[in-house]
Amino acid sequence: MFKTLALTFCLTLTMLVQTNANAFDRLKGGDDEAEKEVDAAKNTLKARYTKYEFQIPMRDGVKLFTAVYAPKDASKTYPFLMTRTPYGAGVFEQGESHYGVDYFPTRLGPKEFQDSGYIFVVQDVRGRFLSEGVWQEMTPHAKASLAPGEGTESRDMYDTVEWLLKNVKNNNGKVGILGTSYPGFYTSASIIDSHPAIKAASPQAPIADLFMGDDSYHGGAFMLSGNFDFYASFTQEQNPTTLPKKWEKFDYGTEDAYQFFLSKLSLPNILATMNPKQRAYFEPTIAHSTYDEFWKSRNIAPHLKNIKAAVLTVGGWYDAEDLQGPLTTYQSIEKNNPGIFNGIVMGPWVHGAWGRLDGEKLGYVNFDSKTGEHFRKNILFPFFEQYLKGVVGKPIPEAQVFETGTNIWRNYDAWPPREAKPRTLYFGANGSLTWTKASEASPSNENNFDEYTSDPRKPVPYINYPALGVPQEYMVSDQRFASTRPDVLTYQTEVLEQDVTLVGSLNPSLFVSTTGTDGDWVVKLIDVYPSEFPAGGGASKDKSNDVGSPSLSLGAYQQLVRGGPFRGKFRNSFEKPEPFTPGKIERLSFVLPDINHTFRRGHRIMVQVQSTWFPLVDLNPQTFVDIPKAKPEDFQKATQRVFRSRELNSGINVQVISN
Repeated sequence: MFKTLALTFCLTLTMLVQTNANAFDRLKGGDDEAEKEVDAAKNTLKARYTKYEFQIPMRDGVKLFTAVYAPKDASKTYPFLMTRTPYGAGVFEQGESHYGVDYFPTRLGPKEFQDSGYIFVVQDVRGRFLSEGVWQEMTPHAKASLAPGEGTESRDMYDTVEWLLKNVKNNNGKVGILGTSYPGFYTSASIIDSHPAIKAASPQAPIADLFMGDDSYHGGAFMLSGNFDFYASFTQEQNPTTLPKKWEKFDYGTEDAYQFFLSKLSLPNILATMNPKQRAYFEPTIAHSTYDEFWKSRNIAPHLKNIKAAVLTVGGWYDAEDLQGPLTTYQSIEKNNPGIFNGIVMGPWVHGAWGRLDGEKLGYVNFDSKTGEHFRKNILFPFFEQYLKGVVGKPIPEAQVFETGTNIWRNYDAWPPREAKPRTLYFGANGSLTWTKASEASPSNENNFDEYTSDPRKPVPYINYPALGVPQEYMVSDQRFASTRPDVLTYQTEVLEQDVTLVGSLNPSLFVSTTGTDGDWVVKLIDVYPSEFPAGGGASKDKSNDVGSPSLSLGAYQQLVRGGPFRGKFRNSFEKPEPFTPGKIERLSFVLPDINHTFRRGHRIMVQVQSTWFPLVDLNPQTFVDIPKAKPEDFQKATQRVFRSRELNSGINVQVISN
């Protein structure tokens, strides 16, 4: 959900009503060929499709704006393919969105869908843009009572499908729905108690539970930079309205978010930089700093029941916004809906890249093939063709996941793979990382530790260059800058003599103490390349992913594979935080999102531990306070110890698979 602003409208309509962003960028620069390219694409669509705009009535009288693009060829019938969005069902063109039947996008989705023929439908959800009613963030599904204008997504979808079937000609009685990011949430929420005509659904990067690992909080720690950047532009308007026609970027007054947020230090000071309209959605996100009813009521996962459609959930291993959502959605549907096809696809992608990019590389890391193109042609299109048109091809595997490191697609009958075996990587002396615990002969528990001083006024950055928002390549970025800091602990294996493939979730288990009364612990799993590494890596040609020098050598590169924070006050409960007793040893056990990565022979496995990851994660004052109300004087240095004896055996629990 909290995507960079450049992607906001690009992902709005997922793969249904997308503009050619490159062509429009060239248009702004006065490129005549680009103008011809855009006009030709629009004319092609206009020759084949007719656009209609409707206000579809819901059962409570609220009307939802809906755009329909219907094939002009009436010699056969077509299924509906629908997206529901809070970002505007208008056509995004040259920096602004436009409503009206005369406005056409350059394409209605991947070429395969467009050529095959579908009735494409895009709807403003309740309370957004030209739809009436009241918008609720992450619409609660089981609210005790609905206020006037409020609704639920499954009911609104049900009523919309009923209306479309009766009022749009030449439909074959079947409906598919898909969407990416927030529209991904609307996809999964719309198929609860689903209408019988809904035969296929693809939630892509769907949000499931904003507090539990999705956009807002990871491990109880607030994801500062992404949330601030999003909410500074995602504002409330009096609907129905076509506003905002474009989203304005927040003026940081600098190109360095690290310096901007550090100068403000506390969340109250950061909040004060926003105007009242921007604070309307942002303030509740930080005010509810524990897992209270505000968040629980917005958790869609327990309600994903009575789904009759085939479901294909999609996510990206390097999605900086919605990585956990697809995994939670797949698992919940699998548990609650036996008998339906429930599949998952995870590729080496940033947020939404599977729908718009080739997916060959990210930053300096190559994936050796056009993974996005492969997904669109060979996975997504056949899925909808089978369930909406009866075109039966190869059997669809339940789990289609890209294995990074080896750069190969793997098919499994479940995710995580049933054959995976649990193992533990233990922290050892002198920065070692091994598969065995410390020996009986090692020093006593209290004396066998590593320590560092964490200073919230000098936090560890999550990237080593100035940037605003959240650069997507950070998910694979080089960690050498961090491993040399005195406030980062580094553990690594010997050079691997054979490939090691880790699948599924990661479970750090740390025995720690602090001189403070609260603290964060960030754990990062890293792939260390050999000192001599063949040329051919280099920076991405995609400017949005390009950082550093194109001639960077990947020798000894420390590639981030997965990382995440845990806020120590939640070690026993996310509902009821507890302070630390200074100096008392406590156990922290938490979960990081899944991976499917092979550490190749000749590489090393590294784990880094630190207590700040800024400004990706907000600052913990390291004193036990309600952080949204913290004062500058609450931010204090603390000495953090990580223990590694045979009994206090800090490490990371993993799942290993043999290919």
